[in-house]
Amino acid sequence: MASKKKMTMGLIVGNRGFFPDHLAKTGREEMFEALQKAGFDVVAPTLERSKYGAVETHDEAKRCAELFRCKAGIIDGVIVALPNFGDERAIADTLRLARLNVPVLIQATPDTPGKMGITHRRDSFCGKMSACNNLKQYGIPYSLTTLHTETPDSPEFTKDLEWFAAVCRVVNGLRNLRIGALGARPTAFNTVRYSEKLLEASGISVETLDLSEVLGRISRMKDNDEAAVTKLQSMQKYVSTSGVPQAALLKMAKLGAVVDDWMKATDLQISAVQCWTSLEENLGVVPCTVMSMMSDSLLSSACEVDVCGVLAMHALQLASETPSALLDWNNNYGADPNKAVCFHCSNLPKHFFRDVKMDYQAIIAGTVGKENTFGTCTGLVKSGAMCFARFSTDDAHGTIRGYSGSGRFTDDPLETFGGAGVVEIPGLQKLLRYICENGFEHHVAANFSSVAPAVHEAATRYLGWNMYAHSA
Repeated sequence: MASKKKMTMGLIVGNRGFFPDHLAKTGREEMFEALQKAGFDVVAPTLERSKYGAVETHDEAKRCAELFRCKAGIIDGVIVALPNFGDERAIADTLRLARLNVPVLIQATPDTPGKMGITHRRDSFCGKMSACNNLKQYGIPYSLTTLHTETPDSPEFTKDLEWFAAVCRVVNGLRNLRIGALGARPTAFNTVRYSEKLLEASGISVETLDLSEVLGRISRMKDNDEAAVTKLQSMQKYVSTSGVPQAALLKMAKLGAVVDDWMKATDLQISAVQCWTSLEENLGVVPCTVMSMMSDSLLSSACEVDVCGVLAMHALQLASETPSALLDWNNNYGADPNKAVCFHCSNLPKHFFRDVKMDYQAIIAGTVGKENTFGTCTGLVKSGAMCFARFSTDDAHGTIRGYSGSGRFTDDPLETFGGAGVVEIPGLQKLLRYICENGFEHHVAANFSSVAPAVHEAATRYLGWNMYAHSA
């Protein structure tokens, strides 16, 4: 998997002079320590640029905004710290003038009951409301800590920072995203239809490539082509290929080399690929292992040209910094109303499996023959905490919508083929009813993490999408 990127937070320390301004000085120091302990780089006014490095006057707001604009390329989010009441106008002016368009988290430090006299009174409890009121008037979206007031060194704020970092990764990762759509939507899959225009309105572009071009490039590629040979070696290291014909492996390697080159040349981050059944009939393999390897490397890839499906995979991956998979809500699991079987045939990343091997695709083999369907990744999904998400373009209302939630993969026994696991989700029947009543697709993105709340916050608060947060 790719290495994690170190994040940078802009810091605005609020101050209001008729409150004890020494609290701004110590509050800045405490927040710096908390952010650096969390692993963030920090951009903030120095002590020379403003009183205590805080922001109180319009002049200080302008200087802080200028600093933020100069560092706009590296700032992932902004923390507004209120060690005392703070000047709500200066905070809002800074964000308006900086024009960063990144997530904002508002923190307020609590008062101590024994220190409520004039020399140590904070009133951050109240000041947070005023800061939020002004940001709402300015039209600047913002996020809140779990508790209304939290000290920078508290466990609650540490968890909130982790959550907010995930929100920032999702928001910044989806804006200006480029998705590759390889091939046409299979005729039988009306369920994955989507609007490119609605995605574009959210800053998400789709680059298409016809399968005929892919097949043409493969046919012109020699067996000893360096890219194909390298891809073949990486495939054999990635998954057991025992029993798979060498000719099929070479076809997969060429397919992978062509897709890699296309994505690099066109600056694509994720992809959705046509499989059923053109590749099997015209190339003689399934693309599952190639896609599994991409998803395992945090380059999410979904089958059946499910562009909105891979978008949900990518959102979960951005939040957790671990691989995502696209699954079918596929079967009931006995009579348990909170359990279901999630399945694909499969291109799940290796990260998802207990054990995995390459095999033939049992479903499509009945149509095109076993010899034309080698390349699928088969095995049972490991147990652990999971979260899920789905996005869909709502053309009738001109919006993007979705849902998210959490559950777990279990160790329940399962006899099947492909890639499959049993999920347990509290209130599953409520979720299934919501999916059916609102006409959502049967595909769902899953991730071994608990980042659904961060994805929900990013999608609703900053991207303006209509989301349902599932709970029991």
